[in-house]
Amino acid sequence: MADIKTINLLVTGGEANAGPPLGPALGPLGVNVMMVVKKINDLTADYSGMRVPVKVSVNTENKAFDVEVGLPTTSALVAKEAKIPKGSGTPKTAVAGNITAEQLAKLARVKFGKTYAGAPKTAAKEIVGSCISMGVTVEGKDPREFMKEVSSGQWDALFVNGDKN
Repeated sequence: MADIKTINLLVTGGEANAGPPLGPALGPLGVNVMMVVKKINDLTADYSGMRVPVKVSVNTENKAFDVEVGLPTTSALVAKEAKIPKGSGTPKTAVAGNITAEQLAKLARVKFGKTYAGAPKTAAKEIVGSCISMGVTVEGKDPREFMKEVSSGQWDALFVNGDKN
């Protein structure tokens, strides 16, 4: 029976290196650290600049490894789409950025299946909730107003497999 060691890390997308925390965690396991770093960077390239959870599983007998990449936080995904460094410090009074309904639908498809949402439309509502706390508008509107439009079915065409929530 192979002994599998698992290491959970938080890395910046596309920027993993052999230094801490990766190198010191993997070195004692006898795996080729640079091969692991390359695989992590290849798999996280789409999340450049964002902190991404990564799980590296190493078979200590044959030194084979597997890399599993999680999703960045919803707020990091929204900030990337809105092209802002972070949300507003005062979201009730200051708007930090804006995303389009199409960007919201894209994020909903990314998050769907990795969240508790039962359908992409529900995932979109969760993302709009993050927009509220970040001070990010959707289609130039207050996210609460956009949420009402989503709930009323006005944007259903964007959400494949839309539900009635």
